[in-house]
Amino acid sequence: MTEPHATPEPEPAVDELARHARKMAKKKAARDKIMAGKEGEKGLIIVHTGAGKGKSSSGFGMILRCVAHGMPSAVVQFIKGAWDTGERRLLTTHFADLCQFHAMGEGFTWETQDKTRDIAAARAGWEKAKELIRNPEVRLVLLDEINIALRYDYLDIGEVLEFLKSEKPPLTHVVLTGRNAKEELIEAADLVTEMTLVKHPFRAGIKAQPGVEF
Repeated sequence: MTEPHATPEPEPAVDELARHARKMAKKKAARDKIMAGKEGEKGLIIVHTGAGKGKSSSGFGMILRCVAHGMPSAVVQFIKGAWDTGERRLLTTHFADLCQFHAMGEGFTWETQDKTRDIAAARAGWEKAKELIRNPEVRLVLLDEINIALRYDYLDIGEVLEFLKSEKPPLTHVVLTGRNAKEELIEAADLVTEMTLVKHPFRAGIKAQPGVEF
């Protein structure tokens, strides 16, 4: 018994293909025109904020891009520095020559229950951050969860912005992560991404898991 032949998919009409080609050609011409005017490079101030998951993960993704390009980079963690995270293990174990990792936090404020101690840890983290940012050889500095320290006024937003404006080398990128980024920081930044929370397993009683949250 012979197998029935499959019915071939109808081919797009010739005029439809031609219209598509013309449309794509116009898009390419418009895109090429836009790109022709984009020649300069600049060290960016980048903010990842919002209630959704992925702020730190995105920052660490940028760190890995730098590592892949052989660009020296650095991480300063402001709040969750005591955590044993996958990113920390990977970078300190395999890429310490390209990425400095400084875990300066001691946990969230409800864990330490000591505001003076929290402020001291944030100040120490900021001093280390300034040292790293001033070094023009370090091309990208990730300030992980610094927005939390700024939100609670453990650090002065005016001081942070003035430093970034006056002392950051021209080609150094600085990434600042954490919820509730201050409006002044959003205004000063070159690139701002807000992570929106749509659904999270924590609300269904599932705890943070390695490989997903840390």
